[in-house]
Amino acid sequence: MSERAPRPTRADFVAWRRVTTRWRDDDAYGHLNNATYYELFDTAVNAHLYEATGVDVRALPRIGVVAETSCRYFRELGFPDPIDTGLVVDRIGTSSVVYRIGLFQGPDGGPEEEAAAEGRFVHVYVDNTHGAGNRPTAPLPPEIRAAVEPLLRP
Repeated sequence: MSERAPRPTRADFVAWRRVTTRWRDDDAYGHLNNATYYELFDTAVNAHLYEATGVDVRALPRIGVVAETSCRYFRELGFPDPIDTGLVVDRIGTSSVVYRIGLFQGPDGGPEEEAAAEGRFVHVYVDNTHGAGNRPTAPLPPEIRAAVEPLLRP
């Protein structure tokens, strides 16, 4: 049996974004709903792409579609404290990008060094024309490659 990867820390991530939590993000048990974690992953990745490229990534000739996601939960998150999302790229392929996203929430919005959750998010780039069949299309758009290469960790 293989050993689990260690719990990530802030030092494992490159790009940062702070998001506010909302009352509706919590579930009936008083912690962040599982679906909200995935919304935060999607927002961290796509907000970075929008800001780093300066273009509407939905209008590029090739667009990233989500091919895989996962989440490792370490401790509960919830309203009202903000969440820091850390982003790093694990791999850049010919038609895909593999991201890791760390979610951090300290007491009263303060810093927390260890991630409360870690997500894996895989974008596969496909032709953005109607009827293209959403098959992987290489190479990555140059705007995307330029936006994600600085996030790559060896």
